[in-house]
Amino acid sequence: MPHFTRQDINDMRHLYKINLINSCSGYKSANLIGTKSYKGISNVAIFSSVTHIGSSPALLGFFLRPTTVIRNTYDNIKETGYFTINHIHEPILEEAHHTSAKYSQDISEFDVTLLQEDYKNNYFAPFVKGAPIQIGMKYIEEYPIKANDTILLIGEIIDLFIDDNLLEDDGFVNLSAAKIASINGLDGYAIPALKKRLEYQRPKI
Repeated sequence: MPHFTRQDINDMRHLYKINLINSCSGYKSANLIGTKSYKGISNVAIFSSVTHIGSSPALLGFFLRPTTVIRNTYDNIKETGYFTINHIHEPILEEAHHTSAKYSQDISEFDVTLLQEDYKNNYFAPFVKGAPIQIGMKYIEEYPIKANDTILLIGEIIDLFIDDNLLEDDGFVNLSAAKIASINGLDGYAIPALKKRLEYQRPKI
């Protein structure tokens, strides 16, 4: 079994290190975050850091890299207070991945990919048309991570759209039924398959 010390990691070639460290934490969520500026320019970008924060209120968060360079997603959210989270599924993997390219603020990724904007309930930010799960979010707060100058941004779910065939009677959302993707590292995509659901566990004694 390969073993890497902290010093080994520090001394690694940059690309090898980011591949290794981005992969070793396990599979991550694959989402497109949609925003729009007050000037009306939409933006959509892939994120692998969306995470559940709490259910009451319904909060989700995601991490942003340092804002020392232009971050259109972050700028638009701070400017307008709204964004969307859209699950990536198998048919749009390549188009979704391309949104990781760094375009200037005046270019919408919707215009350079086959992804399409979808507006619902007069919501300001665009959803991604055809995404099996579309979540309308309102900015709540953010926390700077001093260790590496990243930001944890937290939002509240204010609109939630789920394809009919994914939602089970008890509220469980069966992601595998829509071939929703997960990310392995920076550029590896997998389509997980649900094996079984297990009951809530209580102590045996």
